Amino acid sequence: MENKDQISFGLRKITTEQFAVIESAFDEKNDNIELVTNLRFGLNIEKRMITPLLSINFSQNKNPFLLLEIGCHFEIIKEHWDNLYHKDSNEIKLPKNIALHLVMLSIGTLRGVLHAKTESTFFNRFLVPTLNVNDLVKEDIVINTNDLIKK
Repeated sequence: MENKDQISFGLRKITTEQFAVIESAFDEKNDNIELVTNLRFGLNIEKRMITPLLSINFSQNKNPFLLLEIGCHFEIIKEHWDNLYHKDSNEIKLPKNIALHLVMLSIGTLRGVLHAKTESTFFNRFLVPTLNVNDLVKEDIVINTNDLIKK
C-alpha cells in the first residue's frame, strides 16, 4: 500500500524575492531588536512546483532595518503531484509533515542567503535564530487554484 504522505521532490531553484538593508533605520545604541517571520506558499501547476516563500524582518521600534524574503522552488514528481492536486475541487493539499519539511529546508536556505548578502558588513551579526516550524505550519496547507491570478 502506498503512503499518501510520501512526497518525492527536488529543489529546482532559489530566488531572492526581496532584500534591503536600511542603515538609517538602525540605531547601534538601541538593543531592542525585534524579528518578525512570515511564511506563504506559491505554486506553479504546469511545472508541479510548490514554493515556500519565507521572509524575515529585523526592526527597532517598528522600523525595519534588515529585510529578506526567499523562495525555494520544489518540483514534485508527477505521481506524487497527482496525490496533492485535486482537479475536482481545484485544490492543492500539502500534508502538514511535508510542508514542515519544505519549510525547514527553506529556513536553512534563508540563513545562507542572509549570510551571503550581509557578508563583510556590520549587518552580518544578525542571525536567524532557531525557529519553531510548528508555529509557522499548524495544519495541512490547502491552496485553491481558483484564487490564483491568471497571467
